[in-house]
Amino acid sequence: MSINKVILVGNVGKDPDVKYFDNGSAVANFTVATTERGYTAANGTQIPDRTEWHNVVCWRGLAKVAEQFIRKGSQVYIEGKIRSRTYDDANGLKRYVTEIYVDNLELLGSRRREGAEGNDSPSYPSTSNNTNTYQSPPTSYTPPNISEEDDLPF
Repeated sequence: MSINKVILVGNVGKDPDVKYFDNGSAVANFTVATTERGYTAANGTQIPDRTEWHNVVCWRGLAKVAEQFIRKGSQVYIEGKIRSRTYDDANGLKRYVTEIYVDNLELLGSRRREGAEGNDSPSYPSTSNNTNTYQSPPTSYTPPNISEEDDLPF
């Protein structure tokens, strides 16, 4: 058995680029940045922050939600799968790209639902492929506390 699962919590780097097909289906592409905080090593060496950029792909209903709600700077929680593909660019060179195909997408942060005047509680779309209901997202994400001394199987 094998599992291909990715969880990202990060900030959107650009507004989604959404394309519609003749059959009405849609695809949205955007980038998400995740940053590991820098630190000072025991010997005094400064290790800087490390930011990774992820290419994100949403299909069908998730693409429409991304088009409507996601903007550059939005904080998002994403669950999905890693997919790699190759293509030939305009000069005939083979290019490799790694993308995250989204299964679940949640908006984080303090954005208010439009038209919710007088309602102080934010509402966010839950955008898993199975539902279009609104729910409140987690208020924050705390990664598990794993030290280098933990006995990990890898």
